[in-house]
Amino acid sequence: MNKINVVLADDHVLVRDGIRALLEDQEGIQVIDEASNGREALEVIKKSKPQVLIVDIRMPEMTGIEVVGEINRTGSEVKTLVLSMHDSEEYVVQAIQAGADGYLLKGASKEEFLKALNKVASGGKYFTGDVSAIIMNNFVNGNTNTVVAAKPAPKEAPFKLTKREKQILGLVLELKNNKDIADELQISKRTAEVHRFNLMKKLEVSNLKELTDKAKEFGLV
Repeated sequence: MNKINVVLADDHVLVRDGIRALLEDQEGIQVIDEASNGREALEVIKKSKPQVLIVDIRMPEMTGIEVVGEINRTGSEVKTLVLSMHDSEEYVVQAIQAGADGYLLKGASKEEFLKALNKVASGGKYFTGDVSAIIMNNFVNGNTNTVVAAKPAPKEAPFKLTKREKQILGLVLELKNNKDIADELQISKRTAEVHRFNLMKKLEVSNLKELTDKAKEFGLV
């Protein structure tokens, strides 16, 4: 099994040491380098080419959000997991707009931390439940002042969603996984997976961003 190669970026040595100790105790995860500020993080990434960068927000030289933005601007394939003590709307919105693949609070449990890291490393997105409502409010409904306020009128959809598909759509946009959807709708996980697949197929999308964009385009949310 290939290991998940990780770079840690935090200006506190004790924090990096703690994360390193936690991760290196896990089979399949390897911390290959560290950085103590934003600019160093970019240099280390260029040299080490990790799969995932775990980055703090408040750092010297460049903030973690600026680092994430630069990584995405250059088209790097490095996945980014923001690990922060801040759950304020401002930081969450800025991190997501910069292109972060995940946002986790430093008070998260070991189990959630590992879940988030594995999810991001596999190409998914992970946002702790404490910030998912902020994401919904600001990115699905377009209610952030950093998003263009004048939204065009929605187009007429070339498809018709069933009542169940609308329920599934709403839950998916709330970043619920198949198990959560199954529990909420009191259906089997397999049925939730089928509904989700059919919804994505009907809307001709392949990921959450495309689904969100199309839902907004046709006024489905």
